[in-house]
Amino acid sequence: MGTHPKGEAEIADDHIRPSKLSHWILDNAQCLGECVHARFGAKLPFLFKVLSVNQSLSIQAHPNKANAEYLHAHHPEHYPDANHKPEMAIALTPFLGLCGFRPLCEILDFLDVASGGDVSGSNGHLLLKLHKQFPGDVGCFVIYFLNVLQLQPGDAMFLGANEPHAYLYGDCIECMACSDNTVRAGLTSKFIDVPTLCTMLNYTPAPPESKVFCSRFDPDDPFAKIYDPPVPDFTVICLQIPAGTLSYTIAAVNSASIIITIRGVAIGITEGRPLEFKRGKVMFISAGKSVALSIEPKADMLMFRACCLL
Repeated sequence: MGTHPKGEAEIADDHIRPSKLSHWILDNAQCLGECVHARFGAKLPFLFKVLSVNQSLSIQAHPNKANAEYLHAHHPEHYPDANHKPEMAIALTPFLGLCGFRPLCEILDFLDVASGGDVSGSNGHLLLKLHKQFPGDVGCFVIYFLNVLQLQPGDAMFLGANEPHAYLYGDCIECMACSDNTVRAGLTSKFIDVPTLCTMLNYTPAPPESKVFCSRFDPDDPFAKIYDPPVPDFTVICLQIPAGTLSYTIAAVNSASIIITIRGVAIGITEGRPLEFKRGKVMFISAGKSVALSIEPKADMLMFRACCLL
């Protein structure tokens, strides 16, 4: 959900032209909001995704802005744009991932166990699962060097520049800067750039709990929870409206935003037009616009909103 050329969103309304979201934004740049337009130009600065991970995704890291510009200039076949790619994953189901290097004492303990001690706590089941998916891939052993994170619905992890990570299993909402720059390390048949990887990684060890990203509640909206990472490109707002609530207003923000409905049904009114909000529906909302919802009262609503709160 966004305007990246490798997977651009289209507007599903025959009365609106042009239909490609990026072209419509160029013709209606005020929809981005003044601060967003001044900072990023006439383009949406974030990319929004829903991932359902059944087979592990590659071990990877993303370059910072300066390195992304260098890599794109020198190796455009592998690095298709000049932007950085900080990203955040918010669990929709129990979610398993890898993030950052373990504390050194844990890595040393695994090495000691490998010499013949008690191996009952040595992630053997996970190792065999990864090896079944990627036979002979040396990346299977990364579980002994990187933190294994077990996220519950609503938990999140933020992956800044140079942070090694992988998604192993589960469903999540993902938001990132608008980029496809990925430096892969394993669990993949795609290009692995070892020299770049070794020079760029953040090798600082840290415990797994430090890799869980905390949200905050919106003091002006009891149904909103904000995931605000330390980058200007994106913020994600979780809207969870309890069953029995008949009406709710999606507040205006000074940024274009994209909303996806995960659960629940509602009819929204914006600029006099009715919009249906239900599971899987995606809405683009211009900066400064609010949406009044009339909600089906039988179940709660769960929506995620990506925006750029500068």
